[in-house]
Order: sequence, then structure tokens, then C-alpha cells
Amino acid sequence: MPTVVDPASKSPVAAANGTLVVRPARADDLEGLFRLAQAAGSGMTNLQPDRALLADRLAASAAALGSEAARDGGAAIFFVVERVGEDGEAAGPLVGTASIFPRIGVEWPFYSYRRTRQAQTHKALGKTVAHEMLMLANDFDGGAEVGGLFIDAAARGAAAGRLTARSRYLFIAEHRDWFDRVVISDLRGYQDATGASPFWEALGREFYDMDFAQADRMNAVVGNQFIADLSPKHPIYARLLPPAARDAMGRPHDQGRRAMEMLLEEGFHDEGYVDIFDGGPTLCARIDDLRAVKDSRRVQVARVVAGLESAEQLVSAGAGAAFRAARGALVVDANNAAQLDAGLARALRVGPGDYVRHVAF
Repeated sequence: MPTVVDPASKSPVAAANGTLVVRPARADDLEGLFRLAQAAGSGMTNLQPDRALLADRLAASAAALGSEAARDGGAAIFFVVERVGEDGEAAGPLVGTASIFPRIGVEWPFYSYRRTRQAQTHKALGKTVAHEMLMLANDFDGGAEVGGLFIDAAARGAAAGRLTARSRYLFIAEHRDWFDRVVISDLRGYQDATGASPFWEALGREFYDMDFAQADRMNAVVGNQFIADLSPKHPIYARLLPPAARDAMGRPHDQGRRAMEMLLEEGFHDEGYVDIFDGGPTLCARIDDLRAVKDSRRVQVARVVAGLESAEQLVSAGAGAAFRAARGALVVDANNAAQLDAGLARALRVGPGDYVRHVAF
């Protein structure tokens, strides 16, 4: 559901404290993910600080990596971000996480509010009044979703958010047959200085009779069937909501503004959908139009070169549970053979003869 991301700087990721690598999560990442969930705060539906729930999610992720039935059943694939040393091995705690849902709206429909406009005219008065309305919609059922992006403060300033977000699109490109045509991202909505969601307080609380944290947790633990059971069955006139709630519609959390910018840069669009809980924007795109999917290329490594210099690339290697992605130097010659920086090669665990996928960072 919501997304939180750090500002994407251009500072080098291969620093004294290691190279940042994105890979699928494993069962032994439980404690690291729990620590990140504690730091993430409210509104991160897919990253709850609950060890049992996280363990179930990790098991489901492992199943999704190896089973079409699990992917089609709605299981999410979890990714983690870790630092690796010069030997390519982990060198410190996890610093981030993100997820991909290959298929949404399977067990329960995926609900959004779609913002629409309705104009009414009285000819005798010569007056036309336009109303913005919120319509409950299931328009994205069967599509994919990217979300759950959170970067710990320990990795900010190293473009970890951009690395993590775009690594997911390389994963999708490498496993294109796992996904349908459309992908969405449901960003965390605006919260005021007290941490309250104006949209939820004006609308959600009235229909679901629970606070935001309780509803968010229920959605994470037992699913969102309660939305279908308790939600309003008719369009909602936005002008009947308090000004603070109207202003929050389609507005990302302050920490998610850069995330929204990156999604738009990648090829996502704002088509007027908002999250039913906090009113955050739900962006959508055709998968094949995403920059990292459309522009990435698969090449074979011919040489590994120490200290290679080039325009920075986002590079991935491996498939399924063995997928890894990092950023660094890669040069491709006229024969489509690649030279790869030695440090990047160690981080990705590849050598001459292996294949990698790359796109400009």
C-alpha cells in the first residue's frame, strides 16, 4: 500500500561502509525486517511490526518466487536492501525493504476511490454546478502492485530509495511473464503534524468505526473484506468533507513526495485514484512503458575490470531467489559484450560469461 522513500541523491553508493544491494528477502531476514517495521511508523500496511505476521509474509514471498500458483494467489515478493563488503558478503544490518505483488485483487477485491466530476445544470437559472465525487472502484484487480518501500535513516544520502524502487522494475523485466499489463503504486497519504490522517478522520472513521491504525492493521492481518462489508455503497460528494480532508485527497505523505516524483519519472500516471484509508495517490502504469522495463538490456559479461569508469548504471543479475541488483560502472561494446566494474561484479556475484540486465541509473 503506502510508500516511504528517502531523497535520491547522486552520492556514490560504493563507499567505505559498503555497496548497497537489493535482493529477495529470506527467512533469516525476520529480525532485520522487524526492526525496519518498528522504524517505519503508521500507515505501512505491508510492513507491520509483528514478528508472526512478517514470518508469514516471508514464507509467502519464498513461495511466490518458486510457484506460479502462489503468485497468482496474491502472495507478495519481499525485497531487502543490505550493505555488502569488498567480498560481496553482508556487512551490517538491513537498511531497507520493498515489495512487489504480482497479482492484486485475488482473495479480496482491491479497492480504491476514483475521483470523478459530475456537472449539473439548471437552464432557467442559467447555472451549472460541478461536483467532485468519490466512487468505490475495483479497476486494478488482476494487475501488479509495487509498494512497501521504506529506507532506514542509516542509508539516506546514498540514493537507496531510487536504487530499491528501480530494482523492482528490473526484476519485473527479468520475469516479464509473471506479470500482466498494469502495475500500480499506492502511496502513503498525508498526515498532519499530530500524525493523524485528515482523510481517514473525516470519512473512514465514520464508516468503519475504528481508528486508522486499527483499520490499517486489520487490512494487513485479515484482508480488506471488511471494506466491502462496511464501506459506503453510494458516491461520496467531496464538498461535504471538511476542507482538511479535501486537501488531503491525492496528496502523498510529506516523506513520500520524492517517491511520487520518481514514480512519475518512471512512467506512472495519476489517473485520479486515491487510497480508501488515507486518501494518498494511487498511481498506475502499463508495465511495458516503464523506463526500466522498456530501456533495460540484457548483456553478457566479457570482462571484469578493477576501477572501471562509466556513466552510472543500475545492474541486476540472477533470477528468482538469486536476483541481486546494485549500481555501478558497466560498459557495453559494439558486440553487446559488457565490461563490469570488479566491485560491482562481487556485489552481484557474477563473472565473465554471466548475463546481467542494465539500465541508466
